[in-house]
Parts: sequence; C-alpha cells; structure tokens
Amino acid sequence: MDTFPRNLLDFERCFATEAACLEYVRQHKWPSGFRCGKCGNCTSWQLRSRRIHQCKACGHQESVTAGTMFHQTRKPLRLWFRAITLWVTSKRGISAKELSRQLGIHYETAWLWAHRLRKTVAAAFGWEPLRGDIDVDETALGGTSDRVENAATPSRSPIDIAGVVEVHAGHLGRVRLDRLEPRREPLSLFAAVATHDEMSRQNSAGHHLRMQAVFELVKRTVLGTFHGAISHKHLRAYLSEFQFRFNRRNASSRWLLFQRVIAAAPLVQGTTMRELTHNRWGIPERTRYPAMH
Repeated sequence: MDTFPRNLLDFERCFATEAACLEYVRQHKWPSGFRCGKCGNCTSWQLRSRRIHQCKACGHQESVTAGTMFHQTRKPLRLWFRAITLWVTSKRGISAKELSRQLGIHYETAWLWAHRLRKTVAAAFGWEPLRGDIDVDETALGGTSDRVENAATPSRSPIDIAGVVEVHAGHLGRVRLDRLEPRREPLSLFAAVATHDEMSRQNSAGHHLRMQAVFELVKRTVLGTFHGAISHKHLRAYLSEFQFRFNRRNASSRWLLFQRVIAAAPLVQGTTMRELTHNRWGIPERTRYPAMH
C-alpha cells in the first residue's frame, strides 16, 4: 500500500478486510521482505493462517505480529486498526471506557490496548534533541497513588512533574514531560534536559508562563478525558501520550499519525496485562484496573 488513509471513507476502503490489515503490518515489519529472526534467512513458506511464516532454511516459524505492538493478540487486526484510529484522531485522547463502548470490547482489553499504544509512541518518538531557547518548569499534578494490599481506597495525592518546551520566536515548539521522583533533593529540572544539546535555558517569568500553559493543557486532559484517575505507577505512560499528541498538534492529517503509529508497531513488543497490574515485587495489586479511564 503506497498511500495512507486521508479520511474515514478512505480508511474503510483500505482496511475493509483482515487480509488488508495483515498485509499492512507485514510491510512495516519486513519492508524488504521476510527475514528470519533466528537465522537471518530471507525466504519462507507462508502457512495457511497467513499470519505465520516458516523459514525455508531452519524451519523457524514466526508470526507477522510477533514482537510488535500486536504481540500475541487474539483479536482481529481490523478491530485493532479501528482502535488506533480512534486513539490518534482524538485531540485530547480517549479513555479506555470510551474505547470499550465504541468497539464493543471488554474494558480490560481496551485498557491494555491503550497502554500498548502509549508504550509504542514512548519508545518511537520524543528522543530527538530540543533546539533553540527552552522553558523549564515544574508543577504538581493530581493522580491516584499506587494501590497497595489492604488499602481500602487509593489516595489522590499530587505528584511533581517536570516540563521542558521549545520557544521559537514566541511560539511553542516541542515539549518533554517527565515525573520527578519522590524525595529527590534537590528537584533538578535541568536534569530532565541534560541529554539535549544546542539549547539556551530561559528563566524569565514570561517564559515560565509558557510552560505553565502546557501544564494547564495536561491537567485539563487528565481531568476531562481520564477523570483524574491516573495512577502514579502509569503516570509516565500518560505523559508520553500527551507529549506525542502535543508535538504533532500541527500535523497536516490525523491519518498521517495513524501511519506513523503502525510504522512504529514493530519497534517494541506490546506490554502484557501482568506487567501492568503487578507491582515491582510481582504481587498482583488489590484493584487490577483503574476505574473510569
């Protein structure tokens, strides 16, 4: 497929069948043709399921979706593609509850898919150095503290986040956001930009107002889309999503973002429900899924 969808009707025409969706993923995973992940051979048999390729040299079998955002999914790719469409075309994001309602899937499935999308964009985008003048600041963001055993209800304590934004001739450019770890002394905002070069740091009150404007957008998204129910454990994932949306707010087409997300799908294997719902000791959390987002 040489072009990407430019509107909803074009999308439905391009991805009307499961085979079309599968071929689109195959082209992005193996743009130069199949390559065995075990021996590097470039020839294969395509098995009846169409998702599985068997290497002609070593017999290794590999799914088109293996090691991608769609890893081990049991749902049709057609459904996945429509979920991605809803996710990228929503300017302020879409909650898992709304994804569940529109696609007719379980809430837990929608929540997992949304986190896989966040993991994908976090790994694929936002690593280029910022350029020019920047504004650096911090703020407190409300959220839900991580759940612990025997906790009746989670507390909604605020947590500090740091923000860095480019300023070009008075206009906002790209932004970087990150969580500031508790008990970190001193809270060094510049540590968040230590890896970026060719920048001059601006500390005037006017510049800080620009970063605060970005923080206001973050808070509106947290309250409006996710009803403030973002756990501290997953805060970085949600910040990565906001960063992806903000930095591509002037994209010529929302559908171009769909193509970029699909192109990034082979770069990172999708997270699992166990990884999302267990704490660092591997113990299941008391409440597995956050409510209302």
